[in-house]
This record gives sequence, structure tokens and C-alpha cells, in this order.
Amino acid sequence: MVTRRTLMAGSAALGLAGTLPARAQSASIVVGTWGGDYGALLQQNIDVPLMKPQGIEVSQDIANQDPRRTKLIAERTSRRASMDVACINDIDSYMLSQLGVLETVPGAEVPRLSQVIDVFKKPHSIPHIYSALVVLYNPSKVTTPPTRYSDIFDPKYKGRVGFSDILWNFNMAGANIGAGGTSTDFTKGKAALMDLKKLQPKVYPSNETLAAALKSEEVWISMMWLARGFMWKQAGIPVEMAIPEEGALPILFEAGVPKNSRAKDGAFKYLNAMLDPQAQVAFAQKMGYVPTVKDAKLPADLAKQISLTEAQQAKLRPLDYATMQEQQAAFNDFWNKEFKG
Repeated sequence: MVTRRTLMAGSAALGLAGTLPARAQSASIVVGTWGGDYGALLQQNIDVPLMKPQGIEVSQDIANQDPRRTKLIAERTSRRASMDVACINDIDSYMLSQLGVLETVPGAEVPRLSQVIDVFKKPHSIPHIYSALVVLYNPSKVTTPPTRYSDIFDPKYKGRVGFSDILWNFNMAGANIGAGGTSTDFTKGKAALMDLKKLQPKVYPSNETLAAALKSEEVWISMMWLARGFMWKQAGIPVEMAIPEEGALPILFEAGVPKNSRAKDGAFKYLNAMLDPQAQVAFAQKMGYVPTVKDAKLPADLAKQISLTEAQQAKLRPLDYATMQEQQAAFNDFWNKEFKG
């Protein structure tokens, strides 16, 4: 069951405040983000309608998750970070907080924190949107709906299983759950993936390229966020989503401010805007991610498609963040050199 304890990512040390008065700080900020659909929605629902009227110009530093995390860690001893807001997943949020990279988020400067669902509150970041890892499948090719993560290992899908490479750590975690592993021991998951390798799975460089493969029916079955499945189905890609009965892996996308941001005043205003209810509903309508604030009300039909039932929420299988941090290099080597190699 998801509890505050399982989703809390530890306290980040208090950072030094900027030496310039808040009003003297830059009126422009750099947001490190994934780009693509996510970056476009930031521009359409936050950058232009919410930040521009405040006199804050926003530019995006677009990269995948791993390069952004590496940059943040490398820059932590620099006088100034290259980005003022970092969009991150929950694994990297934990790691960066442990390394002292992220500033503590002050409630006085981010008043929308009061509306955040309690279980998602963390001291060093704000929760933006969330979803769960499900089995995505083409119903005309996979005629018996999957019920577990382990269904991707079925030999009848030889050559038709696909993964998004940028989700390598979550792919490993989902496969490990499917193989009967625990959150601290991935031995069974690794063995299952090596067996799957013999069935010629395909690994695509991005979520978008995996979507194209599902559309062309090159891929029949995959693991992906429920939110992405919703978005792709809305776009006409032939997919359905199956929530694994053993319990799904949750994902929380967050945002934080590096301690050495050059524009903390604007950066915290940006975090506050990310918690705007209308902006969060817009992300839900377009991308299928569930809001993290209490006052964001979804239309009933939309909530039914992208939300989990209470029973499914109770069975969620959160990552063990300490294990994911400690084993990151080893897991990454396994994924790149053994599974993909």
C-alpha cells in the first residue's frame, strides 16, 4: 500500500539563500525538461499564460532524464546552475536530495503546496503529475488481455515486445515485479529479462518512437505509463491498458530548484504555477497524468480512464528509492551491456 513513508524521499539539507534580494533576481528562468509533449504542455499551460503575465520569460533546457541528472550533479559545486527548475522523476528526486543538490521548497513562496495531496509532499520538490506502469497491448494482436507484468515474457510475443529506452530503470522494476522479485532484490527480474532477450525484444530510443512502433504494429505489447497509453489511444494508436493484478508500479513526476539557481524567486513562482489546478487538468486531458493537488477536478469520464480504483491504489508497488540509488550504475550496466548488448 502507498503510504507517506514509502513516497517520502528524505529531507534535503537547507541551501544557502541567494545573495541578491528577491526583486533583483533575473526575470528569466531556465526549465530543464523532457521536451516533447511534456515540454509543449508546460509552454501552453504554464510558461505563457501563468509566467509571462508575471514578467518572467521561460526557456527550456531539453534533455532526457539521465543527462539532466548528470548535469545537476556535476554543477552542484558551481557558482551557478545552468537551469533554475529541474523536472525530474521520483527516483532522481530522491538521489538529488540525498546529494544536497535541491533547495528546500519554502511554503511561503510556493503557497499552492497547501493543496498538494498529503502523501505526495516532500521537502525538496513539488509533485507535478503521477501515473502507474501498466501493460500496454494491441487488442487485435493480443487477443487475451494481459493481467500481469509477466505476460510480456510469453514466447508467443517473440519479436513483438517493445520498450522505451529512457524508461530503462522502470522497465527493469516492472519486469522484476513480474518475475516475482522484491523491491530490494532484482535477481529474478534480471534473469527474466535475459530469457526475454532470446525472444528478440525491441528497444526504442524514446516514448515517441515506441508509440510509432505500436501504431505500425511492429510492437504488440509493452510496459508503459497508463497516462501514455491513454494519450496514444486518443491519438488513434491501437492500444489498450491492463493494470497488473499483482500491483502496479507508481511514477511521480516532480520539479525542484537547484541550490545554486541564479533565479530562485522566479523558479519558486514556476513551481507554484505547476501546481495550478487548471494547468494540471490540462495535462490530464492531453497526457492522461493524474493531478497531485486536491482542488484539480477532473471530468468523471476522464477520471475513469486515467485513475486507479481504490483497490488498485492499495496494491501499488512503490520503488525502494535507496536500492535504486545504490544500484543505479549496476542496473544501468545490466540494461545497456547485458540486456541490450
